Amino acid sequence: MQNLFAELKRYVGFSEADERLLRELEPVVAHVFPETIDTFYAQVLAHDEARAALERGERRVGQLKVTLRQWMAELFRGPWDEAYLERRARIGSMHVRIGLPQHYMVTAMNLVRQHLLGAVPMPSHEPHRVALERVLDLDLALMLHTYRQDLEARQVRAERLATFGQLVGSIGHELRNPLGVIETSIYVLKSRNDADPKVTKHLDRIAGQVNIANDIITQLLDLIRDRPLGRQRVSLDDLFAALTQAITRPEGVTIEFPQGPLPQLSGDPIQLRQVFLNLLDNAIHAASPQGRVVVTATKVGPFIELTIEDSGPGIDPSVVGRLFEPLVTTKPKGIGLGLALVKRIVERHGGTIDATRGTLGGARFTVRLQEATS
Repeated sequence: MQNLFAELKRYVGFSEADERLLRELEPVVAHVFPETIDTFYAQVLAHDEARAALERGERRVGQLKVTLRQWMAELFRGPWDEAYLERRARIGSMHVRIGLPQHYMVTAMNLVRQHLLGAVPMPSHEPHRVALERVLDLDLALMLHTYRQDLEARQVRAERLATFGQLVGSIGHELRNPLGVIETSIYVLKSRNDADPKVTKHLDRIAGQVNIANDIITQLLDLIRDRPLGRQRVSLDDLFAALTQAITRPEGVTIEFPQGPLPQLSGDPIQLRQVFLNLLDNAIHAASPQGRVVVTATKVGPFIELTIEDSGPGIDPSVVGRLFEPLVTTKPKGIGLGLALVKRIVERHGGTIDATRGTLGGARFTVRLQEATS
């Protein structure tokens, strides 16, 4: 990536002289920054598809405006080094993550270009204008490159998951038959009056392992099924009360739920219960044997943002980019299906989920779902 940055600099002719000119130009054009930012987002939000992408993204428009202000300041101040490159690349990645169409990004960037260039006095600042043109070309090229890389990576993952789904569908159904035979045989053997207690003990162990195998197959099949959503109003107060009864935790782990009355969600209560049960189980496991798990619920526009945060060691950097893919896990006995299923259920509800480091030092999972309308 660093080689690409150097190559792009040479291609657009960006030099140390341009860096000096940009630093000189900032105080001349800084007065148009607020108007440029407002116009930028007015342009984006005027399109339904782009507005929907931002509304379901992990950041709100107000926060994105702050980010754009920082972006413009760095545009003129630099330093135009590897850290600058990484920040620009993250912008392209974020646009892919929230589903912002590429043509909206290019159009919005052109709008910024027009505003900034329009504020450059001419002809007294012609060299400064050229320097600004070059750095804007450089930034757009970097974001487009990252955008393309992320899209290609997503396509590869989608193809891999499609193959995975075909295998799961075939193998899952084939395994049900022998497991069914084993279950029937266990029942027959245990029903005999002359069964040896030691034999019965081993039959119980076999039955337990069969149940585990059946559960794994069920989770695998749930990943590829499109089960209809039984949408209704889901009370968060009732959901959290049910979860409190369902979860098990070590005595050294405390769980803090938000205090009611809480807003209501629109969704399938059974599937949403599975989402939060999986996330809480993961958080308790991470926080054990001594720690905290904190759950919060916040209204954000038409959405409810729910976070599950733990005081554990945090997300392993080796899997952070593939955390929600099937068969990816860091648990010694995990199989990596829980988070993949959680993501699928959340997205089928029209929501989003992301994972970051939380304020407790461990992982923080943020789920955004539609609030129930009155």
